[in-house]
Amino acid sequence: MLGGLYMSVLELTQFYLRDWLNAPFAGVSNFSFALDFNSAVGVTLLRSFAVTAGFSILTVGLSWLLGVFAATLLQRSFRGRAVLRTLFLVPYALPVYTAAMIWKFLLDQDDGMVNATLGGLGLTGGQTFWLLGDNAFLATVATATWRLWPFAFLVLMAGMQSIPHDVYESATVDGAGLWQQFRSITLPMLRPVNQVLVLVLFLWTFNDFNVPYILFDKSVPNAANLLSIHIYNNSFITWNFGLGSAMSTLLLLFLLVVTAGYLAFTSRRMKDA
Repeated sequence: MLGGLYMSVLELTQFYLRDWLNAPFAGVSNFSFALDFNSAVGVTLLRSFAVTAGFSILTVGLSWLLGVFAATLLQRSFRGRAVLRTLFLVPYALPVYTAAMIWKFLLDQDDGMVNATLGGLGLTGGQTFWLLGDNAFLATVATATWRLWPFAFLVLMAGMQSIPHDVYESATVDGAGLWQQFRSITLPMLRPVNQVLVLVLFLWTFNDFNVPYILFDKSVPNAANLLSIHIYNNSFITWNFGLGSAMSTLLLLFLLVVTAGYLAFTSRRMKDA
């Protein structure tokens, strides 16, 4: 981290890689260049930030919803519960490279199962470009959600199992239905779990590099140009490591501020409750 901070104030290009410690001092010019929204660099950085924010919000929201649904479904004991629980955890157990490559094959235009299924059902023409254009954003969200939601399920299931069953029995006697029990008992008692879970999922998705890089190789569409990919391109494609380090530092500062604000806000709400 300290090395990255130091590189962010250097004019570190390919000409100084052999002796990067002696690269010219740039001060805050890399930061000013990155945040100049009247230039092409600033505009593309802002667009990448917007794409990353939308990607993170959708992925975290969908992962949490799927995790809540699965954890609620498996909260009570029934035959086949252990098998279903194991199947739910398969996406999270797979190496991220394998998981993303599977989705890359599934979303292939000509031979992918997604197009074959949708075309067979008559929902599309069966030749949709999922890895090009605006659809690339949906493909990235779907792949990242499939990869992350089992973690949310695992954490939420552990949290639900720690809730005393007597509380639900008392609520049932009082005439509370399943939805009322979920809203008035489950969600309030899961607040400490959700506080950590949502934050961890957000940090993982906002920094996600593997999923878009594996799905699209080096030709990532603008609709899926996450900040991690954008910083990588500015560092290893254009060989401007000083600018890339400055962008990484700005990303780090943003995540620190968001984390501090989120923890302060959620902690205050839990105290008020």
